[in-house]
Amino acid sequence: MASTVTSKPSEAAPQPAARTQSCGFVLELSPDWLIIRASENAHAYLGEYPARLIGEPLSSFTLAQPLHDLRNSLARQRSSNGIARAYRARLTHEPRHFDIAFQQLDNGMLLEFLPSGNDGFGDALGAVSRLLDGMTGDTREALCNNAARRMRALTGFDRVTLVLDGTHCTESARSPFAEPAGCDVLPSMLADAKAAPVGVFPVGTSDGTVSGALLRGLTADEQQELAANGVRSALCVPLARQGRSLGHFRCESRTPWTPSLELHAAAELFAQMVGIELERL
Repeated sequence: MASTVTSKPSEAAPQPAARTQSCGFVLELSPDWLIIRASENAHAYLGEYPARLIGEPLSSFTLAQPLHDLRNSLARQRSSNGIARAYRARLTHEPRHFDIAFQQLDNGMLLEFLPSGNDGFGDALGAVSRLLDGMTGDTREALCNNAARRMRALTGFDRVTLVLDGTHCTESARSPFAEPAGCDVLPSMLADAKAAPVGVFPVGTSDGTVSGALLRGLTADEQQELAANGVRSALCVPLARQGRSLGHFRCESRTPWTPSLELHAAAELFAQMVGIELERL
């Protein structure tokens, strides 16, 4: 008689703790705007340590006007799965301004805060239309080459690689560069691969939520791999058309970079236009 061997289900490998980059801070909110999680550096910006923030309304730690503006922005994009942004918001009575990216989740919201730049606001978005002029090519190869060069001009990174259907389509580099880093998935914005990431409190709760942050912290393996390839900072921009992924732009530099939500938004807009042109050919 044949015997049946029933194997024990394998235990899932423990997931690494959620981390974010130290150039800004992260808050996860419930649907009623209570703080569920906070990056461990939040006290440097809101004046309270994460343990004090958890379970409290965000309104207890910010001025009324920026919170009102955030609520209005979220209400305008409730039907979208995209990332909304607000610029130069003053959160507290201190004279510091922040750019804010927020994603609406099934169980709440994820907010990321970056100190606002001192000048040049609007320059990146204003440059997109100029870069689009004359970008079209008669062939797919020509279009890809033009797109990579112009994305590098827009972002200022040392190298831009355009990846289509999982394959490196073309590359534009300022000077000879190491081979493309092996990390398949990088944060959308990476300030400095050598900087120590910041933990998120409490640990081990819904870490998958924070893993979708624009400023997700690197794992130790990712840090080592980027260091081996001489990459210090990066910007990753999805390339899609009508909800269908076509690929992405991967921008890399040998030096640290000060992340900019406006530049990321401008790069996304440029990539959308490239997607339209790719569908045309």
